[in-house]
Amino acid sequence: MAEESRRGLGRGLAALLGDNAPQAEPRATAQDQRLVPIEYLRPNARNPRKAFNEEALEELASSIRERGLIQPIVVRLVPHTVNAYEIIAGERRWRAAQRANLHTVPIHVMEADDRTVMELAIIENVQRADLNPIEEAMGYEQLMGDFSYTQNDLAQIIGKSRSHVANTLRLMKLPELTKKLLADGSLTAGHARALLALPDPDAVAQRAVSQGLSVRDLEKLSQEAPEHKPKKSHKPAGDKDPNTRMLEQQLNEATGLTVVIDHKENGSGQLVVKYKTLDQLDALVERLGRSLNLNG
Repeated sequence: MAEESRRGLGRGLAALLGDNAPQAEPRATAQDQRLVPIEYLRPNARNPRKAFNEEALEELASSIRERGLIQPIVVRLVPHTVNAYEIIAGERRWRAAQRANLHTVPIHVMEADDRTVMELAIIENVQRADLNPIEEAMGYEQLMGDFSYTQNDLAQIIGKSRSHVANTLRLMKLPELTKKLLADGSLTAGHARALLALPDPDAVAQRAVSQGLSVRDLEKLSQEAPEHKPKKSHKPAGDKDPNTRMLEQQLNEATGLTVVIDHKENGSGQLVVKYKTLDQLDALVERLGRSLNLNG
């Protein structure tokens, strides 16, 4: 039951914020909506979003000056206080409202614990594509570190595939300079994933920015890296018997992946299945799960 509630969080928040998503009851429960002085609100320290585009903020502030703040800011009451609210979703609107010199803002008060606040903050930003890839990865890391979430938990909560979560988390392995270029928009997440396969990501990242290299260009560079060049086999050509080669071909066709069988004379050996992306691995695991009834 708790798991179903977690899965409904993203859809529930989307409905609350006016997105076209099916209604679902989030774990955080709505209390009421009211108008309060803007100084009663304070930002959420757990909000994964740290960067706010100045131009976009000014445009939103201009719109608010003309039309007012139509969409309420989602908040929770700060414990042991009367008139202090922590923002759950809508910090950008709150910042723009201050620029527009609003004295009061509409709020939607919810009951939510720290974990739910963190989940909702990530969900809102991911749904609106407001996070840069590093902020998104840091948010996932925080949920995993603070609340022992698995990658599957995160995928269900935010409505993304497990491979998307895994690929995003891998970006945290990049060196700091490359992370900064990714955070400020100089590089895309596709560039970053290609850089992970290179021995000196920072040097290539700077080259990618200065020369305007595409993701495809970086992928070609990663394929040319020494560790990605195929190793010369020490076995003589035609070493495998026809039956083994035929079985390899059948497995290749059945899985859509590269399957290598290394059979030894004493009857032992190994079967290696090679995949290029996490999506391919996910698809294989799903097929094996259905075949072996691993999902009950």
